[in-house]
Amino acid sequence: MPEAILPKNHVQESLNAMYNNYGLFIDGEWCKGSSEAIISVLNPATTDVLGEVQAASVEDTQAAIRAAEAGFRVWRETAAWSRADLLHAVADQMVLATEDAARCISLETGKPLVQAQREWALSIDQFRWYAEEARRLYGRIVESRAPGGRIEVHHEPVGVVGAFTAWNFPAVLIARKVAPALAAGCSVIVRPSSEVPGTAMVLFECLRKAGIPKGVVNLVIGPTQNTYNPVLASPVVRKISLTGSTAIGQQMIRDSADTVKRVSMELGGNAPVLVFEDADLEQTLDLCVPTKYANAGQVCVTADRFYVHESLYERFVEGFARRALALKLGSGLEQSTQMGPLINQRRLDAIEAVVADAVERGARLVTGGKRPEHLGAGYFFEPTVLADVPDDAQAMAEENFGPIAAITSFSSTEEAYARANALPVGLSAYAFTRDAARIREVVARLEAGMVGVNSFALAAAEAPFGGIKDSGMGREGGSEGIHDYTNVKLAQITV
Repeated sequence: MPEAILPKNHVQESLNAMYNNYGLFIDGEWCKGSSEAIISVLNPATTDVLGEVQAASVEDTQAAIRAAEAGFRVWRETAAWSRADLLHAVADQMVLATEDAARCISLETGKPLVQAQREWALSIDQFRWYAEEARRLYGRIVESRAPGGRIEVHHEPVGVVGAFTAWNFPAVLIARKVAPALAAGCSVIVRPSSEVPGTAMVLFECLRKAGIPKGVVNLVIGPTQNTYNPVLASPVVRKISLTGSTAIGQQMIRDSADTVKRVSMELGGNAPVLVFEDADLEQTLDLCVPTKYANAGQVCVTADRFYVHESLYERFVEGFARRALALKLGSGLEQSTQMGPLINQRRLDAIEAVVADAVERGARLVTGGKRPEHLGAGYFFEPTVLADVPDDAQAMAEENFGPIAAITSFSSTEEAYARANALPVGLSAYAFTRDAARIREVVARLEAGMVGVNSFALAAAEAPFGGIKDSGMGREGGSEGIHDYTNVKLAQITV
């Protein structure tokens, strides 16, 4: 394998070579899929083909399961401090691959290069954090009632893990699953989105170079019947971790029931933002607008529903629209780009339908709402601001997963909380206020796994990331994250 993953020159040729030469990673080796299916990877900014990947067959996935089973027997016996050293070695390799990895992320997802660099940095953080958590996976002693006895509580690795990730953050979503699983002593089979397989390959090459033992990490890429079905059906796989939609999560929970697998789910959101009358308006807008349009709004924790106190409402709408209109759209590799394209034609069609539905229901289209005329190719959609959006419009009632800011007003605090909490999802929620008492109230009253007050900075390796209600279960990140990959064993010992 070439040591340079994505050379600066001849980017297109290098990507083709990477997809061809890397492909699947099974039992410590790169290999091509044996299925007849070919996956074409598109650049969403141009719709050009970046390269092709030969998909995994059922037999390939079964080989990965066997490799992971054997790898688990080795890895679970590897001392925690040795596992920690190897996780730091992975992070070291990732640092060396930063420039090339960011370029790959940007080309596959369309996000601006600076956002891709930030994602890769967050991915490195996961391996650094869980390298240290591997050393801190403590049990405890509980006083026993039995004379001469003691109770020991142990944390043991759950086993082989099946990890399924979405396309919007192709590096960090894998890192959030692989790093804690390895730290806990589990082996892993990763199945990334077929729209962004190259980024997974870059990360797995870092795992290979770092010296992770064979079979401990495995990568399969391909259609559901060849990858998902064998992993979910196998009794060898003891845990499933998903980042995806609520509908997929519900199906995965049902499919996991036959073999009683452990599951952790980071599912859909539809984050409310409450802007109270005492908020610093300019600071709030300066934070809200770039956050809303980061990755073209294709972020599960992004601000979606804006509830603004009536005293600030018109100024908020005007300021939001002015800032949105000034954003520069284009290819993620262009230095001046502030927002890239949507991931594919399906998302583009869906976003157009969301805007049309809102307008039909009486919303006011303030800016955006269409495909930009000056960008002929690619899945671009203008940063869009909708005002006076009714609660039953799709833009409010459902996660739009695109560059749409749906804004409405509220009169009373109780009204704001009621409308913010009305939906069945509960991943993230935000509020802007300068009142100290209200800050504590906001944290208590908003129904979400994560709450940001005067901040959108929720994603950090040292903090638990995840939702409640239809937004999922389990946590990724923080000291809590490793426990989703362990079984608790009690030992009552009498001597």
